[in-house]
Amino acid sequence: MEDEFQMLQSNFMDKYYKEFEDTEENKFIYTDIHKEYTNLIEKYLQDQLIERMPDFSMEEFQKQLMMRREELDGEVFEILLTFSDFLSFKEMFIDYKAEKEGQMVDLCGGLTVTSLSMNPNFN
Repeated sequence: MEDEFQMLQSNFMDKYYKEFEDTEENKFIYTDIHKEYTNLIEKYLQDQLIERMPDFSMEEFQKQLMMRREELDGEVFEILLTFSDFLSFKEMFIDYKAEKEGQMVDLCGGLTVTSLSMNPNFN
């Protein structure tokens, strides 16, 4: 992704991540934050895409995303789903908060790489 987009998203998340809690309950403020996020990020993406494809329709694009949701994979599609899928949006913030507060599990620390050699007597 472009640096400009990453900075835009990161600044937005820095502004609001402390509002989110990893619970089943959804605070009313989450709705306002989601709406602001959708407007900000969607406008940026739409402007970039219209610049490249003048006939681009964000509404049609979002419909197609939701219809093909199970077929799509990757970071870009996860970000696009945060516009229309509130739970994906909330999960993104919960993960970001955990990372910022050092609560992410580092799986790399417990891994050991060992080379294997073939036993010449083993067939």
